[in-house]
Amino acid sequence: MSTTSTWTVTGMTCGHCVASVTEELTELPGVEAVDVTLETGAVVVTSSEPLERGQVEAAVAEAGYALA
Repeated sequence: MSTTSTWTVTGMTCGHCVASVTEELTELPGVEAVDVTLETGAVVVTSSEPLERGQVEAAVAEAGYALA
């Protein structure tokens, strides 16, 4: 069964930002899909197991951004 979590990422300004965040989050274990909305900073992650905030925070930071 999949679980969906929604996060808000700050600092994204363009399509490259979206691609970077998507790429880093997709590499997390169990992540099945990532949907990023640039205008609002909303990031919806579908994964096989619930993700811990620390995991998501680290992946977003690796892309050069931060969780709100």
